[in-house]
Amino acid sequence: MANLAITSILEKMTGKDKDYRYMATSDLLNELNKEGFRADADLEIKLSNIVLQQLDDAAGDVSGLAVKCLAPLVKKVSETRLVEMTNKLCDKLLNGKDQHRDIASIALKTIVSEVTTSAVAQCVLVSLSPQLIKGITSPGMTTEMKCECLDILCDVLHKFGNLMATDHELLLGALLSQLSSNQASVRKKTVSCIASLASSLSDDLLAKATVEVVRNLRSKGVKPEMTRTNIQMIGALSRAVGYRFGSHLGDTVPVLINYCTSASENDEELREYSLQALESFLLRCPRDISSYCDEILHLTLEYLSYDPNFTDNMEEDTDDENHEEEEDDESATEYTDDEDVSWKVRRAAAKCLAALIVSRPEMLSKLYEEACPKLIDRFKEREENVKMDVFNTFIELLRQTGNVTKGQTDMNELSPRWLLKQEVPKIVKSINRQLREKTIKTKVGAFSVLKELVVVLPDCLADHIGSLISGIEKALSDKSSTSNLKIEALIFTRLVLASHSPSVFHPYIKALSSPVLSAVGERYYKVTAEALRVCGELVRVVRPNIEGYGFDFKPYVHPIYNAIMTRLTNQDQDQEVKECAISCMGLLVSTFGDNLRAELPACLPVLVDRMGNEITRLTAVKAFAVIATSPLNIDLSCVLEHVITELTAFLRKANRALRQATLGTLNSLIVAYGDKIGSSAYEVIIVELSSLISDSDLHMTALALELCCTLMADKRASPNVGLAVRNKVLPQALTLIKSSLLQGQALMALQNFFATLVYSANTSFDALLDSLLSSAKPSPQSGGVAKQALCSIAQCVAVLCLAAGDQKCSTTVKMLTDILRDDSSSNSAKQHLALLCLGEIGRRKDLSSHAHIENIVIESFQSPFEEIKSAASYALGNIAVGNLSKYLPFILDQIDNQQKKQYLLLHSLKEVIVRQSVDKAEFQDSSVEKILKLLFNHCESEEEGVRNVVAECLGKIALIEPAKLVPALKVRTASPAAFTRATVVIAVKYSIVERPEKIDEIIYPEISSFLMLIKDHDRHVRRAAVLALSTAAHNKPNLIKGLLPELLPLLYDQTIVKQELIRTVDLGPFKHIVDDGLELRKAAFECVDTLLDSCLDQVNPSSFIVPYLKSGLDDHYDVKMPCHLILSKLADKCPSAVLAVLDSLVDPLLKTINFKPKQDAVKQEVDRNEDMIRSALRAIASLNRISGGDCSLKFKHLMNEISKSSTLWEKYHSIRNE
Repeated sequence: MANLAITSILEKMTGKDKDYRYMATSDLLNELNKEGFRADADLEIKLSNIVLQQLDDAAGDVSGLAVKCLAPLVKKVSETRLVEMTNKLCDKLLNGKDQHRDIASIALKTIVSEVTTSAVAQCVLVSLSPQLIKGITSPGMTTEMKCECLDILCDVLHKFGNLMATDHELLLGALLSQLSSNQASVRKKTVSCIASLASSLSDDLLAKATVEVVRNLRSKGVKPEMTRTNIQMIGALSRAVGYRFGSHLGDTVPVLINYCTSASENDEELREYSLQALESFLLRCPRDISSYCDEILHLTLEYLSYDPNFTDNMEEDTDDENHEEEEDDESATEYTDDEDVSWKVRRAAAKCLAALIVSRPEMLSKLYEEACPKLIDRFKEREENVKMDVFNTFIELLRQTGNVTKGQTDMNELSPRWLLKQEVPKIVKSINRQLREKTIKTKVGAFSVLKELVVVLPDCLADHIGSLISGIEKALSDKSSTSNLKIEALIFTRLVLASHSPSVFHPYIKALSSPVLSAVGERYYKVTAEALRVCGELVRVVRPNIEGYGFDFKPYVHPIYNAIMTRLTNQDQDQEVKECAISCMGLLVSTFGDNLRAELPACLPVLVDRMGNEITRLTAVKAFAVIATSPLNIDLSCVLEHVITELTAFLRKANRALRQATLGTLNSLIVAYGDKIGSSAYEVIIVELSSLISDSDLHMTALALELCCTLMADKRASPNVGLAVRNKVLPQALTLIKSSLLQGQALMALQNFFATLVYSANTSFDALLDSLLSSAKPSPQSGGVAKQALCSIAQCVAVLCLAAGDQKCSTTVKMLTDILRDDSSSNSAKQHLALLCLGEIGRRKDLSSHAHIENIVIESFQSPFEEIKSAASYALGNIAVGNLSKYLPFILDQIDNQQKKQYLLLHSLKEVIVRQSVDKAEFQDSSVEKILKLLFNHCESEEEGVRNVVAECLGKIALIEPAKLVPALKVRTASPAAFTRATVVIAVKYSIVERPEKIDEIIYPEISSFLMLIKDHDRHVRRAAVLALSTAAHNKPNLIKGLLPELLPLLYDQTIVKQELIRTVDLGPFKHIVDDGLELRKAAFECVDTLLDSCLDQVNPSSFIVPYLKSGLDDHYDVKMPCHLILSKLADKCPSAVLAVLDSLVDPLLKTINFKPKQDAVKQEVDRNEDMIRSALRAIASLNRISGGDCSLKFKHLMNEISKSSTLWEKYHSIRNE
C-alpha cells in the first residue's frame, strides 16, 4: 500500500505546477520519515533519481525540501544507490551550472552528516575523496568551487578522518599546496581543513606538515599575508593535535617569537596570530613549552601595552579623589580610530598571559614580580573588550594564588600571598579609577576583580574600605546601573563585610546602609535577594557584640527592620527572596531584639506563619534557632507554644534536612525557655524523638540524643519525663549500642545520655548497668556482638560508673574483676567485655585502690582467644594511664622479662604513650630513658606487628620529648639493619600530626635525612619513606615544600613496576606470581594524590602523567584505584596538562572498563572488578568535563564505546549525577 502511495506522489512531483511539486515533495518527506518505510530496488532507483532531479528545481522552496528528503533517504537506500547519488552530485558540483553548485554542495554535506556506519562511509569516501581533491587542486577551478570543495572536505575529515588513512598523504599534499593560494578565503578554509585532518594523521605525516609550514615561515621574501596564514596554520595544528605538537615546538616557538618582535609597524594581525599560537602551545603542550616560558612571559608583557598610535599623556594626574565629573569626559576613552586594530594584539597578549598563569603554577612568585604590576597598570586600557580580558587575566592570577596556597598560613617574603598583599594598595587605586568610568561593563569587571581578591586574601582591604565605599554607593544608586552591576556590587559588599573585622566599617555604615536598603526594595528578585544577604552581614557588623560599646547602632535598627519586614510580609515573590528575608529577620531579632520590643508581636507571628508553608518552613526553623541562641533572651511568649507544637510535628516529616534543623532548634529553645514550656510538651517531643534514634542516620541520632539529654537535665521537668525516656528512648539506645557503625558524635551523645539518665529521677544505676551488660550477650538470632559494639558498651559503662559516684564505681570494678577471676573459659564474650570496661574505667579514674588488679588483667594474656588477649593489653595500658607512677614501671619490667607476651605488653605501652601525647602530659626522665632503651632494642624484631607498635610508640614519645628523640631517630637512619631504618622513618610518620606541636621546629631541619631514605636499596625502607612523605604532605605540607624538587623524581620512580621485585613461587601443581613491589607502588601513587591537594605548585603534572600515571592506569587493581582518583583530580585542577596527553590515557581506561572476570571467578573478584569499572568511569566523567577534550578522537571513540554498551552507559550516567 505504502509503495502505491509513493508512486502517486512521484507522479505529482514531476508536474508542471510548482505548488503541486512542493506539496508532493512535502508528502514524500513525510513518507520517508515514517518508521516502517522500506523501499525495493526499483523504488530506490526511482526515489534517488527524482530527489536529485528536484534539487535542480527552479523553485527554491522545492529544491530546499528535496535536500531535506535526502537526510532520511540516505538511511533507507542501499550502498550502491548512495555511491551513485554521491557521484552524480559531485559531477553537478564540479561540472554543473553555477546556480546548481550551492545546492549540490548542501546535498553532499547532508549525505556526509547522515551516514552513520563506517562500512557505508568507506564506500562513499572512495568515490567522494578523489573528486573533492580534484576540485581543490586541478587548475582552472574558480575560487568559489575550491571553497565549496574545501568546506565539504572539512566535514568529511572531521567525521571520518581516521577511516581515510590510506589517502592521508595524498590529502595532505593537496591541502598544503593550497596554503599558498592567492585567495584569502581559500587559504582560510584550507587551514581548517588541515586542522581537521591533523587529529587523525600519523606522527610522521604530522611532522611533514609542520616542517612544510615552518619552512614557508623561514623562507625570506614571502608576502606578509602568506606568513599570516602559515602562523594561523601552526596555531590551528596545535589546537587540533594537542600534546602531539610538543615535539615540534623547538622549530616553531623561536620563529613565532621572532615574527612577533620583527613584524612591521602595521602588521597587527601577524602579531595577534603569533600570540594566539603561543597561547595554544601553553595550554596544550605544557611539558615541552616549559623552557620557553620566560621568553613568552616577556613577550606578552611587552605587547600587553602595545599601542603605537596613541600616547598616553593622561598618566597619573587623574588621581585626586575629588576631581569633578566634567573633566572625566575628555578622558582617554575619547580617542577612536576605526583603522586601528592594535587592540587585537593587546587582547591576544592578555589571553596568552592568562594561559601562562593557568598552566604554570610553579611560576607564580615570578609572575607577581613581573606581570602583576603591569596588569594593574593596564586596567586603564581604552578598548573595553581588551580591558575585560585584562581583568580576566588578573582574576586568573588571583585564582591560581588561591589554588596554590590553599591551606598555607605562613606568609614568608616569597610566598605568592605575601607578594599579592604588597600589591593591594595599587590594585585598589587602579580599580577605584575604573569604578568611576562611565560604562557598566567596566564596573562589573572591576567588581569581579575585587570579589576574587577578597576570596583569596580575606582581610586585605581593611585600610581601603573608605576609598571603595563611593564606588559601591554609586553602583547601587546610579540611575543608569543595570541589575547585573548591582548584583556584582552587592556580592562584593557581602564578601567584604563577612571577611573583615566589624570596626573597620563603623565610620561608613551611614553611607553603606541607605543604598543597600533601597536595593532591598528593587523589583528584580536577584538584586533583592543579594541585598537581603548583605543586610544580614550588616546586622552583624553594626552590633558585633551585645555590649555594643563604641558604636551607636540604634539609628539603624528601625530602617533595617522596616526594609526587611516589607519583604517578609509580601506574599507574591520569588522563593529566594522569601528565604533571605526570613533568615535576615531571624538575625535581626536575635541581634537587636532589645530595641525591637514593640515590633516583636508583629514580626514573630509572620515567622511562625512561614513555618507553616512547605517552601519556607526549613528556613523559618533555622531562623528560630538563631533567635533562641541570642544572648538577649528575646521574649517569645506570644508564639512559643505554637512554635513548639509545629516543631514537634516536623520530627515526623520525611524531609531529612527539616528534621535535623528541627532537633537543633528545639534544643536551643528548651535550653533558653525551658521554664515556659510545660512537661506535657516534653513528653510529646520524647515520643517523637525515639523514632529518630537508629544507626541508619548517626548524625540525626546524635542530635536526637543531645535533645533528649537537654530535656532530662531540665530540673523543673516532672518525673513523667524520666519515665517517658525510660520507656521510649532507652530501648532504642540499647539497640543502637549494639551497632557496629556507632562512632564519633553519636557515641559521645550516647555516653552523655546514660550519664544524664543516672542523674534523672527514678532510674536506678543497677538496672541501667545490668541492661548495658546484658546487651552484650550473644543472642540466638543474630549471633555474637561486634567488637566495635563491645567497645561502645564499655565506654558507656565507664561513663555510667563515674556519673554514679565512687561507691558504685568500686562495686562495679569488683564485679568485673570477679568475672575475670572466675576462670570459666567458656564465656569469652563476658570476659572480653569485662576487660574493656576495666580499661575504660581505669583510664578515667585511678584504680590502684583495688589490689593486684594488674596481675588479674595480665592473667588474661594466657587466654586461648585472640580478642581477649588484645582486650587485656588495652585494659592494662589504660589502667596504667590512671596511675602512671605505679603501673608504668610494672609494664616496662614485664616487657623485659616476658619474651612470649612482648607484643601484647608493647600494645599496653602504646596505649599509655598515645594517651600521654594527646593529653600533653610529661613522663619522668628516668622512665623515658627506660622506654627508649626498650623500644630501640625491639626495632629489628622479625615480626612486623612488633615493629609497627614500636614505631608508633617512638613517634608519639617524640611529640612529648622531641629534643631527645629526633637526634636519636636520626642516628638510626644510617643503621645497617633495614628494619631499624624502616622503623625510625615510620616513627617520624607517627610524629607528624595535624595540630601544631613543639616537635615541628626541631624536625624541620632534619626531616630530609628521613625522607631521603626513599632511595634506600630495601623496599621496606622505601615504602616507609613514601608513607612518611604522604603524612607530611597531608598534615604539615610546609615541612616538605623545600625538599620536593629533589624528592619528586625519586617518588615517581617508586611508581614503576620493578621486574626484580616480581618472583614466582612454585606451589607444586601450579605456580603463583608474587609482586613484592605492589604495596610500594600503591603507596607512591597515594602519596602523589595527597601532594596534589597540598603542594600543587611543586608537582609538575605534565612530567608525571606520562609515563608514570599512564603505567599506573594499566597496573594491578590496588594501583589503578588511586590512579583513577589522581586523574580526576588533575582533570579538575590542571586540565591543560591532562588535555595534552589525553590520547595516551584512553587505552588503559578502555581496557579497564571492558575487562571481564573469568567464568569461575569468586564473588569477591566480581565485586572488585565492578568497583574498578566504576572508579574508571568516575575518572572518565572528570575527563569529559574538561573543555577542549573533543580534540582527541580517541577519547571521542571511548565515549562512543560507553554509550553503545547499555550497562556501562547506565553506570556512567549514575556516576555523573552523583
